Amino acid sequence: MSVSIVSRIATELNIRDQQVQATITLLDDGATVPFIARYRKEVTGALDDSQLRTLEERLRYLRDMEDRRSTIIKSIEEQGKLTDELKRELLTADTKTRLEDLYLPYKPKRRTKGQIAIEAGLEPLADALFGNPGLTPEDLAAEYLNEEQGVADTKAALDGARYILMERFAEDADLLARVRRFMQQEATLSVRVVSGKESEGEKFADYFEHDEPLNKVPSHRALAILRGRNEGILSFSLVTGEPGDTATSSPCEAMIAEHFGIENTGRPADRWLAEVVKWTWRIKLLTSIETELVGQLRDRAEEDAIRVFASNLKDLLLAAPAGRKVTIGLDPGLRTGVKVAVVDNTGKVVDHATIYPTPPQNRLAESAAVLTALIAKHNVELISIGNGTGSRETDKFVGDMIKANPALKKVQKIMVNEAGASVYSASELAAKEFPDLDVTIRGAVSIARRLQDPLAELVKIEPKSIGVGQYQHDVNQSQLARSLDAVVEDCVNSVGVDLNTASAPLLSRIAGLNATLAGNIVAFRDVNGAFNSRKDLLKVPRLGDKTFEQAAGFLRVMKGKNPLDASGVHPESYPVVERIAHQFSRDVSSLIGDGAFLKSVNAAQFADAQAGEITVRDILNELEKPGRDPRPEFRFAEFKEGVEEIKDLKPGMILEGVITNVAAFGAFVDIGVHQDGLVHISALSDTFVKDPRDVVKAGDIVKVKVMEVDVSRKRIGLSMRLGDDIPVGDSNRSRKEQRPARVRNQTSQPPAGGAMAGAFAAAFAKAKK
Repeated sequence: MSVSIVSRIATELNIRDQQVQATITLLDDGATVPFIARYRKEVTGALDDSQLRTLEERLRYLRDMEDRRSTIIKSIEEQGKLTDELKRELLTADTKTRLEDLYLPYKPKRRTKGQIAIEAGLEPLADALFGNPGLTPEDLAAEYLNEEQGVADTKAALDGARYILMERFAEDADLLARVRRFMQQEATLSVRVVSGKESEGEKFADYFEHDEPLNKVPSHRALAILRGRNEGILSFSLVTGEPGDTATSSPCEAMIAEHFGIENTGRPADRWLAEVVKWTWRIKLLTSIETELVGQLRDRAEEDAIRVFASNLKDLLLAAPAGRKVTIGLDPGLRTGVKVAVVDNTGKVVDHATIYPTPPQNRLAESAAVLTALIAKHNVELISIGNGTGSRETDKFVGDMIKANPALKKVQKIMVNEAGASVYSASELAAKEFPDLDVTIRGAVSIARRLQDPLAELVKIEPKSIGVGQYQHDVNQSQLARSLDAVVEDCVNSVGVDLNTASAPLLSRIAGLNATLAGNIVAFRDVNGAFNSRKDLLKVPRLGDKTFEQAAGFLRVMKGKNPLDASGVHPESYPVVERIAHQFSRDVSSLIGDGAFLKSVNAAQFADAQAGEITVRDILNELEKPGRDPRPEFRFAEFKEGVEEIKDLKPGMILEGVITNVAAFGAFVDIGVHQDGLVHISALSDTFVKDPRDVVKAGDIVKVKVMEVDVSRKRIGLSMRLGDDIPVGDSNRSRKEQRPARVRNQTSQPPAGGAMAGAFAAAFAKAKK
């Protein structure tokens, strides 16, 4: 392992070199992040899963860079052009960009105009004019005419010399770094609508004439602009100075001239050299630098979007489970009816049906009879209603049915986010799990189960299909998948799973396991019955000691032979617990849950080479509350009766809702009208908010005030500052008023009262689409 990689990661994460080196050794040995975070705290110095994920990502990047560095050095060496100074610069380059800048002059490329000019013998002409501007270009060029080489006149000779210098200038690594820094700090992203695309691109109207400092563009706006360009609606460029400035030269031209000591003092070659500088910028550098900086903007925006997606996914996966309660899942529909699935307290499907309580059929009495009979037959406690088309009609029908029948007063109805249910129901996994059920019924099963245990059900769905992302289709898909998979893995392992009830998809997310091993575990369980201990895992085909080490601590065996198998204590640490029990003449089982006693135990007394003091403290904490679930207590939002469509909303209403998505600019809230409302970041709290996730997360139940409603555009402005004033007058202000100011500092937050909430709702609501 390169010392530079270890030291660099340590500096970036503000941790010790030894922590980095120890973690890398574990990762290289096949250990997973959840296992390292939970059971190797002594080794890593107690790095948490977030630090470990960052370390793992940076390690991947830096190793890729080291591989590229070796390839570049070898390539230049084979060309016989590797000087000691160049090698030193390559070895000290700290980014991939710097490496590529240094490699540029030596990178194999197609024959360029500059190379052709060199082959034609024009390099001495270029060097002479560059070294001595007192020479007269035309007179000197006359000495280099060569019709056989395509140099028929002085113009051709000077053009060739110009291309030689342009390429030389444009491949200077130090100049590139200087120009890049200047553009990063001073350039403005100038966006315009493509002529004739105004009507077609209405959804991008906020960017038809938009100028903003490049280094101030937030991620959601960058992705929106990039999408607009990809759809042929918007065009943009990077400009220096004020947009529309008619200056004849760029500051970058002066920078190039200064870098190479080119001055215009009236000497014969000064004008020609000035042309070389201008062409270098406008032909060679401007487009490449612009492409690179826009690429960096896209990369940063994608990283932010992926981070938002990952955070929202984590919140959704760790949402409170309703628990082991018999549940009916309703997949709402209108013309095709409402699909009904009944699952028992273990999630097993025990009944299903289709009812038609919604338009156009409105068979209310018949539907109520069917649903009531199913509730009575299976002792149903919860009704889970998907929030798709027909959900409010279905919700109202169920509410009326419960009110009209006193026998159903203990039954609770809850609206749940059904995003991804249709993806699951049509998947190969669902077909294998329910080969005899119609696709639509499978969706109802998923809706029921995700209320009982969101984590266990949502792991069956591709994370990208769960619907809590921001511009998820516009970002790097492999990076997104890697990030989301890491989130799912961390969530599943933080909760742990019951070895005897977990599905194969859930088991496959446990540290050390994969789809094949998870399938083997389920197959073994089906043939041999429930596992009696964690050790029985070693009987599963292809599950060896290394896999057992990684996975065992996250798998629970309830009511097994060893009470510790139901806890988060790793089997490797059982001897520690046994020593504690022996020391105090107690049974291991009697220690579990005895908080007063466990708090009195001196962890240092039982630490040894295998289990340090940190590990012993973790063991004592786990014994106090074995198998604790980190998820919150179950709650649900109660939507206001009579508010079922966006037209039912009135400014000033105070409603309860659930956070469905958190973006960089605010949070979206489901208030039960089929269209989420937006609480802009400035309306989340009475105090300054830098990151919306500091205030809310997906799944939170919140109170909001309706500030503005635009029925035609399906936009709802909300505020969590319940004392905010309601705006007066027409909420459909002009597009110009709705568009953010060109040079607005995006970290400042104007008051949320008045017309502001609606303005930002209009400006940003499209980000969810």
